Amino acid sequence: MSDVSSLHRPAPPPPQPGVVVRLNVERPEYYANRAPSTEFGVVQKPLTSWEKLHNNSGARKIGILVLLAVIWEVYARMLNNTLLFPTFSSVVEALVEGVISGGLLGKVWFSIKILLMGYGAGLVLAALLTVFAITSRIGRDFLETLTSMFNPLPAIALLPLSLLWFGLGTGSLVFVLIHSVVWAVALNTHSGFQSVSTTLRMVGHNYGLSGLRYVFQILIPAAFPSILTGLKIGWAFAWRTLIAAELVFGVSSGSGGLGWFIYENKNQLEIPSVFAGLLTVIMIGLFVENFIFRTIEQCTVQKWGMQN
Repeated sequence: MSDVSSLHRPAPPPPQPGVVVRLNVERPEYYANRAPSTEFGVVQKPLTSWEKLHNNSGARKIGILVLLAVIWEVYARMLNNTLLFPTFSSVVEALVEGVISGGLLGKVWFSIKILLMGYGAGLVLAALLTVFAITSRIGRDFLETLTSMFNPLPAIALLPLSLLWFGLGTGSLVFVLIHSVVWAVALNTHSGFQSVSTTLRMVGHNYGLSGLRYVFQILIPAAFPSILTGLKIGWAFAWRTLIAAELVFGVSSGSGGLGWFIYENKNQLEIPSVFAGLLTVIMIGLFVENFIFRTIEQCTVQKWGMQN
């Protein structure tokens, strides 16, 4: 058998004239020493202080706010009419005085307390409507019909009805807040659940998930960007609706939160205090958007790789 195989084995090529063939050449071992990092030069250039500030989102936003404050101060001094447009420094003084006296903080707490009541009730009602919509066709048609009817309706337009039904007080404010929250949150949450891909749904079923485990481990994480958008929109609607409603209820009953604070100082021609109340509304909105919702985004959608 070996004789047969040797017949088919190709013969080695003949050596060319003038070429020396060396077989089994032994080479010496080579040991490389690690060179110090100083010999490589600058591998990663450190950022300058300006580049660090430019890459920081918080620093950029603070810079924008400072620029707007400077423009405000310069324009108010050029206008020189405190009844129309007070300076930024006078508004800050009025804000500090309101905080020290405790009157402004009391109004802020009253508004936030009412806001949390209406916002929480609106979220619960939106969750119930969304569950009804994703579990049956009738529920989906019901949610779409109600959303088409009431979502374009401004919450402030329901103030006369809320006065008739609930009287002057907290109930009327909570009613208009629920209306401003429920439709935006329910619509975005339902759209988020509908956008969950079939692949993710099949993955959940393949892992044997069903019921609440399937909802909390597959549907909610996949739809959470839309849910978070609905929460933001609902918060913004509720906050501005509350301030507008407190202006009206302040006129009617002489009580309220930040809206009544603004209206009362307007009647007394304390225009810096009016702007201080508006500035407080803006600062609360900035805090909720850039700290509370931003933290939720970092712990959820950004951590899950669903958003940059």
